[in-house]
Amino acid sequence: MVVYAGQGDARRSMALLWRDGQQRREPRPGPKPGLSVDVIVDAAIEVADAEGMAALSMRKVGERLGRTGMALYTYVPSKGELVDLMYDRAMAELPAEYDLSGGWRPAVAAWAERTRAFYLRHPWILQVSQARPVLGPNEFAALETLVGILRATGLRPGRVRGVVALLYDFVRGAARTVAESRQAPSETGVSDEEWWRARASLLEEVAPGFAGRYPMARWVESEDDWPGEDGEPFLEHRTRQAFRTGLEVVLDGIEAAARET
Repeated sequence: MVVYAGQGDARRSMALLWRDGQQRREPRPGPKPGLSVDVIVDAAIEVADAEGMAALSMRKVGERLGRTGMALYTYVPSKGELVDLMYDRAMAELPAEYDLSGGWRPAVAAWAERTRAFYLRHPWILQVSQARPVLGPNEFAALETLVGILRATGLRPGRVRGVVALLYDFVRGAARTVAESRQAPSETGVSDEEWWRARASLLEEVAPGFAGRYPMARWVESEDDWPGEDGEPFLEHRTRQAFRTGLEVVLDGIEAAARET
């Protein structure tokens, strides 16, 4: 499922995104608050976190707030504007600053780890297409943070722009694989372990001489560090290790490009 940002009215969407009080507010104890844009957006994020983007609707958000879906339209004109607001509000969770005292490389590594964790807290965000940005204040703040780190590489603006795209594509792709693997058992009714056991045991039966036919596939699996010390499930462990290895290669590439400037 892919959701495109900016599906609502452009003027209304941008006005809501850039309204005063955009910053996330901590919940306060006491009586249930009245409706507001912030309250509605918080409830919508809770729905998407718990049930996924496919379950999101104005009616579902209204139910969470003890109101009708129609009651929300006074504050948020449509689901299109709501998705934009949800996305930008969630982006406010990302750190605004990273320590550059050790150089840009450890700062980018920390950014990548925290951004991956952010996507896994809110996997529905991975379904919001990057083809059309939301253009909200928190999205720009996240960009400002990453560009601020990468400027320390000494790369030209055009090169930094390409590196930003590379890093976001890499981190989103890595997070998407984990998010989909976590969702697969409930969607299919079959655990990862059951799925792999059933198919791996059949390979030699349906494809005699499999290992000889695909020696490179066998070779690349010849080093297996699982189970690791962290006790993660196999696929979680494998994807984490792949992410960290891939990130090192990406950072090596950025470093090589920076040396050429």
